Amino acid sequence: MTSPSRRTMRAASNSVLLLVTAAFALPLIWLVLASFDTRASLSIKLPDSLSLQNFRDVMTPETAFVPLLNSVYLAGGCAIITVIVAVLAAYPLSRYRMRVNKPFLYGVLFGTCLPITAMMVPVYALFVAFNLIDSVAGTTLFLAATSLPIAIYMTKNFMDSVPVSLEEAAWMDGASMLTTLTRIVIPLMRPGIAVVFIFVFIGAWGNFFVPFVLLLSPDKLPAAVSIFSFFGQYGTVAYGQLAAFSLLYSLPVITLYVFVSRVLGGSSAMAGAVKG
Repeated sequence: MTSPSRRTMRAASNSVLLLVTAAFALPLIWLVLASFDTRASLSIKLPDSLSLQNFRDVMTPETAFVPLLNSVYLAGGCAIITVIVAVLAAYPLSRYRMRVNKPFLYGVLFGTCLPITAMMVPVYALFVAFNLIDSVAGTTLFLAATSLPIAIYMTKNFMDSVPVSLEEAAWMDGASMLTTLTRIVIPLMRPGIAVVFIFVFIGAWGNFFVPFVLLLSPDKLPAAVSIFSFFGQYGTVAYGQLAAFSLLYSLPVITLYVFVSRVLGGSSAMAGAVKG
């Protein structure tokens, strides 16, 4: 058996990459073109004339601004709560060698495998019992609870990269564990915390099923649910308005990613702390 030549392997890999690129690029091209086309359809075509009418139609308080603000409340609150709890839970797992560490981590990993649809029936009954249906705060807490398992696992791995010797030096000077956590560990793992925050934020931002089940009032629905309003009856879809709203819907996540990546820096942030 002879191995394939380098040229054949390169051609095959380039072909696969082109297919993957086309699979991602074509929907994005349609999204941009359809948002400026008042007669948009499912086909990719240049609009007869560029128009901002689709953006004017969707940029109203009830269509875009209120749902986007609700999404910021839900996703932002979920990400903040998840990151705080994940840091507090990951610290003893990273710094102490206990018998319960491995079983606890296995339990955390098991929690990431549970499908959200399997939990919604008992969760809905629990929300009814505690009168939390149509509560933004209750929905935010549930989203944070579902995000915690993977957030704890990720945060623990990032925290392991912070040398314990830095904390030991602070302990020798009389610092408490909470002080070393807030003043040494957290500042040094800011890029890792940013990764966890963005991961949880994007997951909550695009979550359709949980808000759709737990929130009833139209003025409390996030953008992930309100986007369903562009799909009319009998298969009719306002493609132009849907594309324009989708572009507006993606802007906060892109802005957050760019802001965090530029402000917090990269993995080299810890290099100065471990020198010498």
